[in-house]
Amino acid sequence: MKEKNCIKHIYTIASGVALGSAGVMMMSVLSGCESSQQEQKTGQNKFLVIEQQADGKYIVVEEMPTEGPSRAIIREVDENGNKTERLMNEDEMKKLAEQEYQKVQEGSSETLKSGESSAGMGLGGTILAVAAGSLLGNMIGNALMNNKNFASRSSTVNKSAYSRSAGGQASGSGSSTKKSFFGGSKTASASTSSTYGS
Repeated sequence: MKEKNCIKHIYTIASGVALGSAGVMMMSVLSGCESSQQEQKTGQNKFLVIEQQADGKYIVVEEMPTEGPSRAIIREVDENGNKTERLMNEDEMKKLAEQEYQKVQEGSSETLKSGESSAGMGLGGTILAVAAGSLLGNMIGNALMNNKNFASRSSTVNKSAYSRSAGGQASGSGSSTKKSFFGGSKTASASTSSTYGS
C-alpha cells in the first residue's frame, strides 16, 4: 500500500510531463520511494527450492514470489545416498530463520562471516539469507541486507534465475521484480527466456 501511494504521488507530480521509466525511477529516488520499493521486495512471500550440496551446505536453486504463504521444497541426500524431497511450511521456515537471527544478534551466525568463497550455508542460514523480510518482517530484512557481510553471503547462497533477474532489474529500468520474472518487462524477458527456453 505504501508503494502504491508513493508511485501514485510520483505520477501526480509527473502529470503533463513526458517521463520515461528512468525519469520516474529518478523521481522515486528523489522522493524517498526507493526504500519502500526495497521493503516491498524484501518482504515478499517466497516459494523456494533449496538443495543440499555434496559438502552438506544448502543453496537456493529456484525462487519465485508467491501470493500464498512462504514455503520451500528441501532436496537432501539421506544416509543411503538417495535424494529426497520434503515440503517445509512457513512456520517451519520462520522457526529456523528466528534461530539463525538470534545467532546474528550474538555475532555467531555464518551469514555474517566474511571471506567465504564457497557457495552455500546451513539450512537456517540459507533461509534467513533469502527470506528474512518475508519471514521476520521488512525492518529486520532491510537491516540485515544493509550489513555488507550478510549481503555478500546472501548472494553466494542464491543461485536461482529469479535472483539474477532481480539483481539485473535493480540496476536497470526499475520495473518490479515480480513483473520482470514473468516476462512483463522487455529488459528481463530476454534473460528469463534464455534460462527457461532452452
